[in-house]
Amino acid sequence: MSPSLAGRLSTVLTEDAEVVVELERRKSRFLTVLRRTPTLEDAQALVERLRREHHTARHHCSAWVIGPSQELRRGNDDGEPSGTAGAPMLEALTHATTMDGRQDLTDVTAVVVRWFGGTLLGAGGLVSAYSDSVVAAVEQARAHGLLRRRRRLRQVSLPAPVAVVGRWENELRAAGVTVMSTEYSTEYSTDATARLSLAVDDTAQERENLEARLAQLSSGRPCLQEDGHIWVEQRP
Repeated sequence: MSPSLAGRLSTVLTEDAEVVVELERRKSRFLTVLRRTPTLEDAQALVERLRREHHTARHHCSAWVIGPSQELRRGNDDGEPSGTAGAPMLEALTHATTMDGRQDLTDVTAVVVRWFGGTLLGAGGLVSAYSDSVVAAVEQARAHGLLRRRRRLRQVSLPAPVAVVGRWENELRAAGVTVMSTEYSTEYSTDATARLSLAVDDTAQERENLEARLAQLSSGRPCLQEDGHIWVEQRP
């Protein structure tokens, strides 16, 4: 992903979606669960839940990627030979191609539960099995439309005269600006005002473009107030 997009654009699973896939290698059974986990606590809770549900399994290996720029990454072998489970699972998550060739899947945890089938797979066999399990889960999520593009927007607000706020709102929408809401003063006055809450892509250029549009609408310098950031999810 381009450095200019890192932290502003990512791909996530839909909320509450739980992808489950299963494969078998030499009678060893690999059950993979993929779920959206916005926080480290969510990731750990998923691992512990599956450990309780499948307590007869020998291994509950996991990997998670969390944060707008995939800042928090971890893989856990859970008793498998070092580097044969958690690392390939993590690589499968961070290198998963989502949309437009990007590798930006985040806020996600994969857990692979393994029941040993009696035949040793060797290091190469384990790496292949754990990697293929996570790849299959991501592919299933894509096939079922469970991936969402997430974009960070800058949210601002400004006062507008009630007499023209409707026109401003229409012109801003036509220019591609997201109008989150319009609030009107609850008190009567001769110069009653409204407040527009707006959102644009979180870049300096988009902020400048917005200020220029508002300056044209208001015939002056707009009085913008920064209201932080919001994340908006869209279908691919």
